[in-house]
Amino acid sequence: MNILAWIVLGLIAGAIAKAIYPGHQGGGILGTLLLGIIGAFVGGSLGVFFSTGTFALVAPTLSITGVIVAVIGALVAVFLWNLLTRRSAV
Repeated sequence: MNILAWIVLGLIAGAIAKAIYPGHQGGGILGTLLLGIIGAFVGGSLGVFFSTGTFALVAPTLSITGVIVAVIGALVAVFLWNLLTRRSAV
């Protein structure tokens, strides 16, 4: 898959993940795009790992199942990002 398709898939997955995930996530359009692209790689890699048992760094294709896998990966990425950037309430 070429880089333009990764960007489109990442933007779609990041936007859907941010809409699903509760609470406020900052970052704007660039943060959404980056978390979506990272999530697409995480979701694609986990999908390959669970289906074949081998680890490979891949991104899913631009299809319905690819978007679903990318959204799941983006949800994981948003969750981890919120854990890393959470500020303690004092």
